[in-house]
Amino acid sequence: MNAPARSPQPLLENYPYRLTDNVRFADLDPNQHVNNAVYASYFETSRVMLVKDLRNGLMPTGLSWVLVRLDIHYRAELHWPGTIELGLGVSKLGRTSATFSQVVFSEGKCVASATSTTVMVGLESRAPTAISDEVIARFQPWMLRETMAP
Repeated sequence: MNAPARSPQPLLENYPYRLTDNVRFADLDPNQHVNNAVYASYFETSRVMLVKDLRNGLMPTGLSWVLVRLDIHYRAELHWPGTIELGLGVSKLGRTSATFSQVVFSEGKCVASATSTTVMVGLESRAPTAISDEVIARFQPWMLRETMAP
């Protein structure tokens, strides 16, 4: 039996949207590392900061983004105290959805990566809504880059 293939190490420079955050003591579990559930909050932070920033124009009036899928790859333990770098790039735009590639880096090492998909919905109808050409254009600076590891 062969060992599973290792996925390539993400490069932070491929993720055009970046934030810095702190690892909090409250993020730890009894094993004294960051609890797996906390990573969903780290990934949420970068997605929400990108789309809710009015300067980016990604949240038209009367519409919202709803998370429909989150797939996390835990790559290494993360400990407190410390700072983390969050990276995000849009990997795909669908008719009503945006798929993001996301990473958490600590001390230059990727400790977790994720793929998340959000769907644009009407605030009142809660029904999926087509992403306008204007919003698609505004996502372009945030598209995932494709440079390879050395």
